[in-house]
Amino acid sequence: MHQLAQVNVARLRAPMDDPAMREFVAGVGPIHRLAHTSPGFVWQLHVDGGHGVCVQPAEGGPVFVNLTVWRDYDALHEFTYRSPHAGFLKRKTRWFAATPQPSTALWWVPAGTTPTVDEALRRLRHLRTYGPTPRAFSLRRRFHPDGRRVRRRY
Repeated sequence: MHQLAQVNVARLRAPMDDPAMREFVAGVGPIHRLAHTSPGFVWQLHVDGGHGVCVQPAEGGPVFVNLTVWRDYDALHEFTYRSPHAGFLKRKTRWFAATPQPSTALWWVPAGTTPTVDEALRRLRHLRTYGPTPRAFSLRRRFHPDGRRVRRRY
């Protein structure tokens, strides 16, 4: 059995303790709790540091890294676009600058596996370099765990 891992990255407009990031930082806890209670949620990277998010140094400034595992794509989609999380997505330009695209990568992991940040960032680089493949794919061009491409439903 497989579960769906996802990573998304975003370049911070300011350090997490900057007043410009206050609304985002205040929303992290409630959004994490919402994710953890959402049907199909399996796991989320959580780091210490007061705000509970992973910020990695990168060329051009720090990058926020969100890494989660879900039962399947439908569960991830429901949380991302059909819950209060969607409101945060609509306001993301307040807190995040333009990021090289794609900024999100998906891939299948054996059930019970927790991916690392290094692995997730390698998957994202793979997607950026080669486009969607079973190794790393996008929200729009997905693959089944066995490597078959998901055909769009019309």
